Amino acid sequence: MKVIRSRLFRPWCVALALLGALAGAEEAPSGAPVAEELASLRQEVLTLNQELFLLEEELLYPANTQVAVFLSMDVGEFFGLDSVSLRLDDREVANYLYTERELDALLRGGVHQLWLGNLRSGEHELVAVFTGQGPSARDYRRATSLVFDKGIGAHFLELQISDRAARQQPEFLVRSWD
Repeated sequence: MKVIRSRLFRPWCVALALLGALAGAEEAPSGAPVAEELASLRQEVLTLNQELFLLEEELLYPANTQVAVFLSMDVGEFFGLDSVSLRLDDREVANYLYTERELDALLRGGVHQLWLGNLRSGEHELVAVFTGQGPSARDYRRATSLVFDKGIGAHFLELQISDRAARQQPEFLVRSWD
């Protein structure tokens, strides 16, 4: 990570040095006004910044190793969500405490990205622990897990919280999108 940042930092230093050199010059060798040269150089720096940002995203989260975990809710009559804890291969990768506004958005059909990261190909285990208020306003803590095989390419997982009216209990599922 430090190597990537140092490689990305060097072009910025060069660009700033060029800006300083141009600011000190009265006219460019071609006779063009300094203001035009500065505007052109600024545009080049902005383009370089955008390209570096995209390169950094590709280096940090390559598409072939990317895994994303999302959370969605349905109805929410039998379970009031407080927080979610996410473990991947016995390592805690995410904890999230929800606000009222976020819960309202989830109940209206929103989806929350809990985690985005890189995983090697092969078999992995995802464990999600949900904490909140269950039926009869009792404290409720439930876990669900999924063993999935990560192949080449991006992999998406969805944690679903839905109501089971027949049992009057919440249901916690993990769905894999291939």
